[in-house]
Parts: sequence; structure tokens; C-alpha cells
Amino acid sequence: MNAHSRARKLARRKRRIARRLGPREWTRQVSPMFRASNIQYDVADRDRALGAGGIGAVHLLARRTGLVRAIDERIRVLKVHLPYHESDHVLNIAYNAMCGGTCLEDLELLRNDEVYLDALGAQRIPDPTTAGDFCRRFDGATVGALMDAVNDVRIGVWLNQPVEFRREAVIDMDGSIAGTTGERKEGMDISFKGEWGYHPLLISLASTGEPLFLVNRPGNRPSHDGATAWVDKAIAVVRRGGFRSVLLRGDTDFTQTGELDRWHGDGVRFVFGIDAMPNLVAIADSLPRGRWRRLERPAKHVVLTEPRARRENVKERVVAEREFENIRLASEEVAEFEYSPTKCRLAYRVVVVRKNLSVEKGDSVLFDDVRYFFHITNDTESERERIVLLANERCRQENLIEQLKNGVKAMRMPLHDLASNWAHMVMTSLAWTLKAWFALELPMCGRWADRHQAQRESLLRMEFKRFVNAIVRVPCQIVRTGRRIVYRILAWNPWIEALLRGADAFRLPLRS
Repeated sequence: MNAHSRARKLARRKRRIARRLGPREWTRQVSPMFRASNIQYDVADRDRALGAGGIGAVHLLARRTGLVRAIDERIRVLKVHLPYHESDHVLNIAYNAMCGGTCLEDLELLRNDEVYLDALGAQRIPDPTTAGDFCRRFDGATVGALMDAVNDVRIGVWLNQPVEFRREAVIDMDGSIAGTTGERKEGMDISFKGEWGYHPLLISLASTGEPLFLVNRPGNRPSHDGATAWVDKAIAVVRRGGFRSVLLRGDTDFTQTGELDRWHGDGVRFVFGIDAMPNLVAIADSLPRGRWRRLERPAKHVVLTEPRARRENVKERVVAEREFENIRLASEEVAEFEYSPTKCRLAYRVVVVRKNLSVEKGDSVLFDDVRYFFHITNDTESERERIVLLANERCRQENLIEQLKNGVKAMRMPLHDLASNWAHMVMTSLAWTLKAWFALELPMCGRWADRHQAQRESLLRMEFKRFVNAIVRVPCQIVRTGRRIVYRILAWNPWIEALLRGADAFRLPLRS
């Protein structure tokens, strides 16, 4: 279709909805706005449409990046392809999440949707039972090979980005409990919180939120269990991806002091939390007053118009009225000193935050309290305030874990053992990775480059549900003509332009 004709049609739809939603002087309405009454249903004979029309662009992206080929070349769990290949199974599970599915059973709806099958050029797709059986064919080594295959493709996507993108790779790491009510799932165990389930480890790239490695473990394992080997693999991946420097971030559980000297010697920077041990607290207490300075944090929001009065803090009022014990932050100060952990030969910089707290009950102040938070780093150039803010930015990975859990539904653990649930988790999380690649591969050119850059950043930060609704759940008429499958868009939303721009670009091979 002619691009100018397509643009004109989209512009007309945009103008129509703008007129419909524009401000107007209303008179008093005698009936509700929802006025439809004579609603009837019929079944179309020739016209066929798909609710998840954006899945075509996602599939173009998977083919363009080489993901389909990489999975089939690296993963060998099927002796004979009757009729499916490994990539069919993996993408089937990922596309289920991309189309809004929340469990394997939702595959049954997709496989009975003739238009969905035609839109992807598939005669059929695996049913939920077959998909579960495919996951049960995996062991730890095969899941690792699947993650390696995805990471090989990921490197190609990174190399296709501007040079500034590869200035520094910030690698975050954390664990999270994935609970289950099942009682016969092999490998499950009880966590320190008393919750039965598994304890996945997530190692991700901070700038894009891509999960580099997602490792399933029993629920009783500590957060850092086995993390060193996977962190080393992540360092190798980002270096192959052309990143010029690497920074590791983690909370106190990941401060593996036996590895710090090795990472430092390898040219890797790190910022880890470290427990407030008595010896560190004693050092902080003994620091002269002149070594401390007030920690000023940047404003959370920039007010572009007139500032508004803040609403009453109802929670604070209830706490005061009922005389609950309440801890208020009075001020924060930051200092630094050198410290050599027991397992280290070298001394490293420790940045300490002193939080001056006021413990209150009702309207009365009971006492003042001081608490210390320590961060160990080999970064000797950044200001101490920057180190604290850099460490605090790791909380974004908590948002990523929340999206993988409750957005993508990758941590539902529907199968019967640790390895099969691990495989299902990695395949489902591929939907989130495709979302990140969709944003990264959107072209930015011409006079609209600034707007395209803003779209890219919005898509990277976007919650998974919103991405699905904006990009994937676009109603399209599916027309098969000759050798083409035409997705004819039937509706408009503000992200249609990005979808079309991406679909046009994804039909071309990667430059790298």
C-alpha cells in the first residue's frame, strides 16, 4: 500500500476522533451517553478480522532479528519435526503472552482462531497439552542453551543501536519468590517467608529492562545462590554486544566479597549494598563531623505548570490519631571511607548514608534514632551522592520483576518440576524481550527524530499490559492475496503510527 495513502487515512481518523473528543459547550442531557439499544449480532462470511493485529509486526521482528533461526539451530529437543519446530513452540508460548494470554490454557483460544492462524501463516499451533509436554523436555543445560540463543540475537540488536547506547552496561541482579499452591511440583521448597514455591534469579540490563538470564531455583535458596557464574556470563554477553564499560549493581545479598578483587581486576565497576555490620557502624560513628555532608536528593517530579496544594496525608493522620509508633525521616547525610573486606586483598570505597530519624507516637516524639546504609564500590571518581543515587536506581529492577510476574505472567510455575517451569518462564519472558526489541528497532530519522526518540523511550518504560493494548491489540482485517498477508487496520489509537513505522522497518534485514 502507498505510504502517503496510508498516512492520509490515519490522519483522517485522527481528525475524526479529535473532533469527537474536542471541548464543546454541552446542554443538559436527558439520557445517558451510552444510548445503544437495538444491538444485534451476526456472523461474517467473507470478512475476517483479528483483535491482536499487532502480532504481525512482532513476528516480523522475530524473523528480522534472526530469533527464529537461532532457536532452531541451538535447541534440539525434538527428534522429528512432526509438525512443529522448536521455534514454533517457543514463539507460541511467547505470542500467547503477547496477545494477552495469562496461562497455557489460553493457547486453546488462539489455536481455534482461524484468522490468527492465517495471520501468522500457520496451518495449526500447539495446544496447551503439547506446549506443556515441550517444556517438560528441557533440562538445565537446554534452558541455558535457549537463553544463550536469545542473547546471541540480543547482541545483534545492540550492535544495531547508536554508539551512545553502548557506552555503559549496567547489570542488575535480584531474586524473587514465585509462590505456588501446588503440592507435587518437584524442586519447590519453603522460603524464609514461609511461602512454598521457587526462587528465580533475574539478571537484567538496566537501560532496556531486558532479562539477560532468568534462573529458576528452589524456594529455600538464598538470593545470591549461584549468582556469580550467571553474572560472569552476563558480563561476557554485554562485552560481546560492544558495551565499553560494565557496572554491576545489587543489594546486600549480592555483595560477594570473594569476587570483588577479580571483578575489579577485570575492569568491571560495581556498586553493592553491604550489611551494617558492627565494625562498619563503629567506623561510621567515629568519622569526624567534617566528613559528613547533607544528602540532597533531586525532586521526584518537575512541575511544568503551577504547583498545586498537596492533599492531606490520610495515612499519617490515622497513625497519629491512633498513636501508632511512627518513624519520620528528619535528614540524610553522606560520608565515605576505605574498607577492605575479609575476603579481599584490596581496599574499596565505602559510601555510607546516615539517616537521622524521629520516632513518634501520636503527637509526642519518643526518641531520635540513627540508621546507617552502606554501599561498597570501586568507583573512585563519582561523587558520593552520585554513588548513593546510582545504588537506589536499582529499585527499577523491582518494577521489572513485577512486570514479569503480574504483567507477562512468566512466573506462574504451571508445570510439574523445576526444569520445565524454568523453560516456561524463559519462553514467556521472551514476550517482554520482544517488547524491548520493538522499541530499540524503531527507526529514528528525518525531522521527526526527536519525536521518534520520545516514542522509543516511552515504549521501553511502558508496562506490558499497556504495550499489548497499544501495539498488539489493534483490530485488523486479514486479507490473503497471492503471496501476501495484508493486515488492514480497522481502528486508530495514538500508537498506530509507531506500529506501522516498525512493521515497515522489520521487513528489512538488520544493518549489522
